[in-house]
Amino acid sequence: MSYLPGLLTLHYTLSKTSTAYPFVAIITASLPAAAVAALHSRRIPTVTVEPLLPSHAGTYANDPRFRDTWTKLAAFGLDQFERIVLLDSDMLITKNLDELMDLELDAPPRHHGFGGGPGVDGETDQLQVKNETTGRRVLAASPACTCNPAKKKHYPAEWVPANCAYTSQHATPDLAQTRGPERAPLGALNSGLLVVNPSKFYLSQITTALEDPATADMAFPDQDLLADLYRDRWVVLPYIYNALKTLRWKGVHDTIWRQDEVKVVHYIWSPKPWSERNEDGEWAPSDESHAWWHEANEARHIEEKRLGLYDGH
Repeated sequence: MSYLPGLLTLHYTLSKTSTAYPFVAIITASLPAAAVAALHSRRIPTVTVEPLLPSHAGTYANDPRFRDTWTKLAAFGLDQFERIVLLDSDMLITKNLDELMDLELDAPPRHHGFGGGPGVDGETDQLQVKNETTGRRVLAASPACTCNPAKKKHYPAEWVPANCAYTSQHATPDLAQTRGPERAPLGALNSGLLVVNPSKFYLSQITTALEDPATADMAFPDQDLLADLYRDRWVVLPYIYNALKTLRWKGVHDTIWRQDEVKVVHYIWSPKPWSERNEDGEWAPSDESHAWWHEANEARHIEEKRLGLYDGH
């Protein structure tokens, strides 16, 4: 429920890019009725998924919200869709993303078991699944920034600028706008934006991985699991599709940041733009980029009032 303002503004900003594709909110049954009503009043369709959690979940004392992020992996099984561009709710869309729907990815398996289905030879079926799941393009994502610019003590010790994929692009900022880094020392991805061809097979791989005790030690739950399970099998997108607000900070990756090229701004960490208020209850952005979100949110409110939506969201 706390991310509802983010989701509504995400939907609003995406709609302003003249996208040809529908926006669908992925929810769980525990979402309060008021939030569901807010989505439906804006004609935002929903898909309900079952929560996901590893058998050996960590405590996430430093980032309690991480306990819920595992559930986003349920999107990998939504095979009623040919393709999904999965977006976190703490994002702002600034340009059209439709080209991601045509990005080349491997076809997901046509059969979910290794035995033969009706009319299918078992041996042929097994070979088919093996070939189709050893491709190099299972999903697409932008790399994680592993600089740890806020110097968070609970982050992995190896998260330093020298091990960050984006550091390798400082000498070629023009190229960074159209091509992802070729060097990612830690192999880490950021799951804020994922491009996926959903398949029940992929979901079965993920749910099997959720039984591994190693998940308890994953610092960044869902994205660590994906980076491990599909190591060297994901397409590296340029930062513009998942422009973490920290990338533009002085001395982080401001060398490659170009405001007019960024397509998606990602408001990682707390506080989120919608939760920042001063003692008088007024919006008080803590980061310049948060002001962009407030501007879009205000435009959304103006348009919704014109349409008769007064639900306080």
